Amino acid sequence: MKKTDIKILVNLRTQGRVPLTELSRKTNLPVSTIHDRLKREIQKGMIKPTILFDFEKLGFDTRAHILLSVEPTEKEKLLAHLKEQPNVNSLFRINNGWNVLMECVFKNMQESENFVEQLEQNFHIKQKEVHYVLQEIKREGFLTQQEKADKLFAENKT
Repeated sequence: MKKTDIKILVNLRTQGRVPLTELSRKTNLPVSTIHDRLKREIQKGMIKPTILFDFEKLGFDTRAHILLSVEPTEKEKLLAHLKEQPNVNSLFRINNGWNVLMECVFKNMQESENFVEQLEQNFHIKQKEVHYVLQEIKREGFLTQQEKADKLFAENKT
């Protein structure tokens, strides 16, 4: 990846809604060049246009990271079920004795408990852990500092 591309990405990660004219000033690149590079990276799938929500301001005060382990015969059925659940924000297949890690968002803790109870009724859960998020310390911090980003990409070249 070119150094100018890294500079564009770092600036977008720190302030994703920055106007291209301002990004042009920060990177010393023409607006047309930035536009073309961003369009190309979106088409390649390297950049995904997205929105990050403040869940609490939306009325969803409870966030939980839930780990589940089920019988091997139920794994695909569980994943299909979880993909359709509106409270599941992110869903991951993981290892080391676990099948699923998910980040879920709920209006309150009771709603969270009801969700987990429903899963236990519908699936043979071998193991579960529910970790409630008390405070968000850092979110989306990867590639937000130019010096660290330059080092990461320099290390990958060797």
